[in-house]
Amino acid sequence: MTSGDCTIPQDWGHYTPTDHRVWDHLFDRQTRLLPGRVAPEFLDGLQRLDLTRPGVPDFARLNDQLMRLTGWQVVAVPGLVPDAVFFDHLANRRFPAGNFIRRPDQLDYLQEPDVFHDVFGHVPLLAHPAFADYMQAYGRGGLRALAHDAIGRLARLYWYTVEFGLIRSGNGLAIYGAGIVSSHGETHFALESASPNRLGWRLERVLRTPYRIDDYQQCYFVINSFDELLDVTLQTDFAPLYARLAGLADIPINAINDDDIVFSRGDQQRG
Repeated sequence: MTSGDCTIPQDWGHYTPTDHRVWDHLFDRQTRLLPGRVAPEFLDGLQRLDLTRPGVPDFARLNDQLMRLTGWQVVAVPGLVPDAVFFDHLANRRFPAGNFIRRPDQLDYLQEPDVFHDVFGHVPLLAHPAFADYMQAYGRGGLRALAHDAIGRLARLYWYTVEFGLIRSGNGLAIYGAGIVSSHGETHFALESASPNRLGWRLERVLRTPYRIDDYQQCYFVINSFDELLDVTLQTDFAPLYARLAGLADIPINAINDDDIVFSRGDQQRG
């Protein structure tokens, strides 16, 4: 039974040898693919949190490392949790992670996030101070958004940064969003396909852009740095922004506006 905050014991001992092999297979596949494609801060987080150990991570051990670095901890939940619960966890530097792992026949797609997506995809960047602070700021903003009936707007910010964000790096564009980092196919697609638009990140533009959950993204937004992402989030008064956006139409996912900065696959911006 879950508590009022939907947390449950991870019960690390319940993972089967097959579960651990699934984790190891996914981990090996992604870590072979990510160097040169992912933000260096992500790879640094993997090492600093000792996530290279075989098998599904034990949250207790993981939290010892994470708490020392940024004051965050991972808490186990049975699946998706209500918005208010999710925001409260983030606002208090707790990241809710599913305690189940996909089956061997679900390696490439899973509708609901599992422990691999949640821990491998999200947790390494929580070891980075600016991103850790951004996640807490997002949680606090989510609690305020509930009072403004603006969860749909704010969800777009999470989607286009935490889940499917790109960042400029010294070697061109790099991925950092957990939905890309934990997906073999979308790692290639986000950086190498000619299909999606890659646009400069602007808060209002992001909040006006819907997203899809049933396919690879048609649009990715590119931040300059985690520090800038945090600063914009902290310095913005969202209440009047929500009010202004209520009178504006959404921008179609595949649209490019005249004031958009467009990045090519080689990180040569135009527009």
